[in-house]
Amino acid sequence: MRRGIGATALVAVLALAATACGGSDSDDTKGADGEISGTVTYWDTSNDAEKGVYKKIAEDFEKKHPKVDVEYVHVNFGDANAKFKNAAGSNSGGAPDVMRTEVAWVADFANLGYLAPLDDTPALKDTGDYLDAPVGSTRFEGKTYAVPQVTDTLGLFYNEKLLDEAGVEVPTTFDELKKASLTVRRKTDAEGFYLRGDDPYWFLPYLYGEGGDMVDAENKKITVDDGGAARAFATMKDLLDSGAAISDATGGQDNGLKSFQDGDVAMMIDGPWDIAGALEGKAFSDPGNLGVAAVPGNGETQGAPQGGWNLSVYAGSENLDASYAFAAYMSSAEVQQRTTEELSLLPTRVSVYQEPSVQKDEMVQFFKPAVDKAHQRPWIPEANSLFEPIRVQMNKVLFGDTAPKAAGQKIGDEYAELLEDYK
Repeated sequence: MRRGIGATALVAVLALAATACGGSDSDDTKGADGEISGTVTYWDTSNDAEKGVYKKIAEDFEKKHPKVDVEYVHVNFGDANAKFKNAAGSNSGGAPDVMRTEVAWVADFANLGYLAPLDDTPALKDTGDYLDAPVGSTRFEGKTYAVPQVTDTLGLFYNEKLLDEAGVEVPTTFDELKKASLTVRRKTDAEGFYLRGDDPYWFLPYLYGEGGDMVDAENKKITVDDGGAARAFATMKDLLDSGAAISDATGGQDNGLKSFQDGDVAMMIDGPWDIAGALEGKAFSDPGNLGVAAVPGNGETQGAPQGGWNLSVYAGSENLDASYAFAAYMSSAEVQQRTTEELSLLPTRVSVYQEPSVQKDEMVQFFKPAVDKAHQRPWIPEANSLFEPIRVQMNKVLFGDTAPKAAGQKIGDEYAELLEDYK
């Protein structure tokens, strides 16, 4: 995953930091001969705006460890998953020693035997300093296969001036979202809310917000058809049918952002990767007009999906000592503070949120309240395959005539075929 002002202060984070297990971030990990050396190949899947910084950070590791040569390789996100599986599965020697892995990839790669367990290795340093949610994505079947590097989630973007003109508060529930959107539509020249109808990932805030989930991974139980999906589809459909929201079946990312940039829509759900894009719009020539809040829920539950990036070590690496040290360094508080300062990425370490430079960062101010409410996705090998059934049924409900309850049941039926050992 990638990337007003008066957002909630980081009180909860600072309270956590006071009790977190601290420790040194020095990267003095030694190999069997007393000093790490050799080559570490690093696949970086960051975007074009980020890769230059990560390359310099990798070079700084070399300065700290002169006997280590880091071969930095930038791999496009869209190609990285398949490319790593092909390299690791062929045993041809083309797999990297360390890879920046999307949070949903870890369980899949670990299940295939491609990742080295990191428990009791120098890669896991100051583990008590990590936020709980990012840690969840690093574990599979009782072992740890990654260290958290960056976290993110979805939030409710809103146009402060349009909400003020309509006389409405930032909504915290789906009912409030509907009422506020209809009021904006009635009292201003803008639509109230843009609903992403083209991508199943954007279904998750409604599913979680209605108390549902895709599966219960711990008990190996399919839960999407327990009523949560039906309620989520019904909420989305009601927003459209009532006129509170607009949507389209294709081009949602571009169309939604353009409408928001131009002030043609007052609210949308989006991620931190679109903050910069939103601020380029004429509606936000004054950056203070842009607000971001946690996504709405049903009044009892609330939560957007947890996203982000981890660092994993290839099980077939011929230089595990240096690879462990490199992964530890790339996930250290020192590096996380630097990437927040230079790239406005959200740290996974509690202690980093204590730093003044991080606390005043607009990205942190925008998204930390939303991150606090982020919902962990099921960290199972089949996680990515669970989205296609949602995509198909979401299209049929929002732009066809399939009933929400029938759509939820259909997703459950398809999950039963994908997850043979789930009940």
